[in-house]
Amino acid sequence: MLKKMLEKNRKRLKRKIHIRKRIKGIPGKLRMSVFRSNRNISVQVIDDTLGNTIVSASTLEKELKHIKATVEGAYELGEIIGKRLLENNIKTVVFDRNGYLYHGLVKALADGARKSGLEF
Repeated sequence: MLKKMLEKNRKRLKRKIHIRKRIKGIPGKLRMSVFRSNRNISVQVIDDTLGNTIVSASTLEKELKHIKATVEGAYELGEIIGKRLLENNIKTVVFDRNGYLYHGLVKALADGARKSGLEF
């Protein structure tokens, strides 16, 4: 069981490195990075030139504790991060799925962010 988990995580990190070779956040387009676990989802928008996080949202935040790590919860979290970005006058980002496959929670989060008016 442990060996299977380690292998799965190793494959994800390998995909992450392969993706990050091509995806870089520039000042005009920041990088939106997604992290998911079995219980929580986290998304942050990063300026790679300065190495700063501009905006973030997570199911660990006090006011977002009601959101669960489900497809519906990921969609809602995507809408929230989209609204926070639009409040900071950021309309376009580069989507970094962080080595996760683009389906389920990751896809729902991206769709929620697009629905709120974000472009990527």
